Amino acid sequence: MQLEATKRRRIRVNGVAAETMAASLAELVAELGHSEGAVATALNGEFVSRRARVATGLSAGDQIEIVAPRQGG
Repeated sequence: MQLEATKRRRIRVNGVAAETMAASLAELVAELGHSEGAVATALNGEFVSRRARVATGLSAGDQIEIVAPRQGG
C-alpha cells in the first residue's frame, strides 16, 4: 500500500515528540542523520538490532530510543 509509505507519523524520539515520514526504524535513523552502525536502538522499550531495523515498521505513538556511545567518563 503506497499511501502508508508516505504517511506522517507522530512518535517520540528519546522522549521528545516528533513527526516523521519514515516507514521503518532504519529510515528514521537515517532521517535523523545517524550512521547505522554508530547507534543502538529500541522501539517501545525493546532493543532492535541493526539488522532488524529495516524490517521494523513505525506506527503513530511509537517510542524510540536512539543511543550513541560516548567516550570519556
